[in-house]
Amino acid sequence: MESEFVRMAPEGVSIHTARMRLVDATPEALIEMAEDAGRAADLLSTAEVDVIVYGCTTGSLVGGVEWEERLVQRMERETGIPAVTTIRAVVDSLKALEVGRVAVATPYTDDLNHLEREFLQSEGIEVATIRGLGIVRNVDIGRTDGAVVKRLVDEVAGGADAVFISCTNLPTIDLIEPLEAELGRPVVTSNQASMWAALRSRGLDGVKGYGLLMRRLP
Repeated sequence: MESEFVRMAPEGVSIHTARMRLVDATPEALIEMAEDAGRAADLLSTAEVDVIVYGCTTGSLVGGVEWEERLVQRMERETGIPAVTTIRAVVDSLKALEVGRVAVATPYTDDLNHLEREFLQSEGIEVATIRGLGIVRNVDIGRTDGAVVKRLVDEVAGGADAVFISCTNLPTIDLIEPLEAELGRPVVTSNQASMWAALRSRGLDGVKGYGLLMRRLP
């Protein structure tokens, strides 16, 4: 996530990170990782950042909507700094683009895909289709070739108003604009939506080169 955030950051915006432990992308491991959110947020607060992003898609939806809300509240309570999760950024971005039906491409296993579908649909976003690569090991997700991601998008994109490529660890930044040109529809990614939400919270202008969503700021 860090490398894509740095590339998207407009002039005058600095990126600070605090990592949490995750080896395998499973529901149990993601819930355990969230227990460290307060400590990581506290570390970031010492840099006097303006907004904190909990940068993990399934890690911010794994416990459901109310669980995600409590996660944000905990970070904000412990730091006094506004916080946003990746899944909330994704939901807000799809609604800002007026997306009714979304096709979702993920690196995940079916159990995480099921949780993601449930979360999005509970927020009023219809999931036309969702398909994953079945990868469990987190570092293997980060090493996924862009061509593999593109093939997956091509498989799921039909019949939807937009495509969402899920996972902050999945390399996607160079795919957004070519896919939008090819599909003629918005393409939202976890990192792009997270950055959009962070910049939007500060009333900053849009950034070119990373899709329709990022151009629609503030």
